[in-house]
Amino acid sequence: MRIIVTGVTGQLGRIAAETLLEKVPADRLIAVARNVEKAAWLAEKGVEVRHGDYNDLASLLKAFEGGGKLLFVSSSEASDETLRALQHATVTRAAKMSGITHIAYTSIFRAQESPLALSLLHRTTENMIRLSGIPYTFLRNTFYTEVFVNESLRQAVESGALVTPIATAGLNTASRADMAKAAAAVLMSDGHENRIYEITAPKLWTMKELAQILSDVSGKPVVLKPATAAEYAKILAGWGMPEPAAAMFAALYAQLDEGEFAQTSDDLTRLIGETTPLETVVKRALA
Repeated sequence: MRIIVTGVTGQLGRIAAETLLEKVPADRLIAVARNVEKAAWLAEKGVEVRHGDYNDLASLLKAFEGGGKLLFVSSSEASDETLRALQHATVTRAAKMSGITHIAYTSIFRAQESPLALSLLHRTTENMIRLSGIPYTFLRNTFYTEVFVNESLRQAVESGALVTPIATAGLNTASRADMAKAAAAVLMSDGHENRIYEITAPKLWTMKELAQILSDVSGKPVVLKPATAAEYAKILAGWGMPEPAAAMFAALYAQLDEGEFAQTSDDLTRLIGETTPLETVVKRALA
C-alpha cells in the first residue's frame, strides 16, 4: 500500500517525508506539492512527486490516484479561515472519490473542546472527515515549540530580558520534528484507525524555565519580564510584524497564560519514544 504525503514543501510535511524515507522504500511514497519544483529533492531520491492544489479538486484526484494512506497536512492559508475550510473540504472530497483507505489529519490540541478560535477550523475538518466514512487518525498537535523558541530569542539574550504575556502558565509544546515523526509512525503501522492522539510533550515547561535555559546556553543572564497583551503587541509590531497579526498573537499568548495548553498527554511518547528536550530546541534557535 502506497503512502501519500501532502504539504511536502512545508516544514512539517518535509520532515514527515524524510522520516518515512528512512523506513520505507521510495517507491512506496507519493509526495504531493502545489509547486513540484520545490519538491525536486524528493524526486531525486526516487519518490513520485505529483502536483496537487487544495483549491483544485481535479489536481487532487490525480494526486491521490492509487494511494492508500494519506497524510493530510492542514492548509497554511492563514489569512482566510473560510478559504481554509473550503480547501479542507476539497481534500476530503478528493480522498473519498479516490478511494483513500486511511486519513491521518494534522488537527489541533483538544480540537473539540478548546475555546481558541484556531480550533474551529480543525473541529469542522474533523467532522468532515468523519462524514466521509474514511478511517481516520486525528493528530491533534499542540503548538510547535519553535513558535516560542526561535531566532527572535537572540533579542532576549542581547537585552537580558525575556518579555512575554505568558508569565506563569505551563506549556505542553512539542518540536515540529517530533510531530512529523508521530505522523510518520501512524502511517507506517496498523492499528491507528479511528483513533485520536493528543500530540503534546509529556511534561510542561514555563517561560521562567526558558529564561534560565537561555542564560545557561548563552552564558548571559536572562530574566523573565511579564508583559500585558497590549504591551507585547507593540513589541511585535516594533519587530516588523503587521499590527493586526501582532495583536492576534499577543491576545493568543494571553489566553495561553490562562492555562489553555497546560495539559499533557503520553500519546506522543507512545508513538515515537523519547521527545526532543527544550534545551535542544533553544540551542538550535541560537546557533
